[in-house]
Amino acid sequence: MGEKQNEVVKEIHLSDISSFPDHPYQVRDDDSMNELVESVKERGLIQPVIVRPIDGGYEMVSGHRRKRAYELAGIEKIPARVCEMTKDEAILAMVDSNLQREQILPSEKAKAFKMRLEAMKRQGQRSDLTLSPVATKLPVDSAKELGSQVGESRDQIFRYIRLNELIPDILNLVDEGKIAMRPAVEISYFPKESQHQLFDAIELNDCTPSHDQTIRMRKAFNDGRLTKEVIDTIMLEEKPNQREKSPFRDSRIVQFIPKSIPPEKQCDYVLRALDFYNKYRQRKREQAR
Repeated sequence: MGEKQNEVVKEIHLSDISSFPDHPYQVRDDDSMNELVESVKERGLIQPVIVRPIDGGYEMVSGHRRKRAYELAGIEKIPARVCEMTKDEAILAMVDSNLQREQILPSEKAKAFKMRLEAMKRQGQRSDLTLSPVATKLPVDSAKELGSQVGESRDQIFRYIRLNELIPDILNLVDEGKIAMRPAVEISYFPKESQHQLFDAIELNDCTPSHDQTIRMRKAFNDGRLTKEVIDTIMLEEKPNQREKSPFRDSRIVQFIPKSIPPEKQCDYVLRALDFYNKYRQRKREQAR
């Protein structure tokens, strides 16, 4: 954001700055925040925060983490660049100033992308938020433009936006990397009640659904038969990546192990068999003397 004649930098009391409504990025008191606190104590801010005047005070546009660092450092005033801008201009500046961060959660991208595209739409640029997450052949639009700015495809932008339809418990699993993007998008089409039922099944079975399972659940929903029982039945299925593998790679060994022996007990079974065979050979030698 370049310098303009209607911009001024000054020290503003923290209590006079309100957070941006529905700010999509989390402000966490983590190790990174502790480092920022120490930095502002020693050197202050390299870059002032950006605020806009509103209702006799100021609204934070860019700098929520820096403001929190000043609060934790016990510093009452913060250097701020005061900029006259509309709400939509503020949304674009707020989202863009954070999109280059190294670590952004899927939930943060979901909210930020939606806010940005809606602001662009209000400004007269094309943005169809109802499109499906599958590939389309529409001409260049704001979603594709945003995707090029953040290194994502147009379709991926819409996948992120679909995450806003997830209940918080399932969205947290996406943030934690326990549910991948594609199955999360399928789940986003379930009604909230079904999402809660699915989350209960996830906790009960201590496993998350595969993309194939969520596709079948969504088909059941489209057919009007996605019940708790259907969800539970699908979630009880054993997925290939959940099956325990035999500790022996050689099929010539595995073929002599009864199928009733679970993988975690196959080593013990083979050791007992070898011990039995050695004792058998020992008896044979003694009988031959």
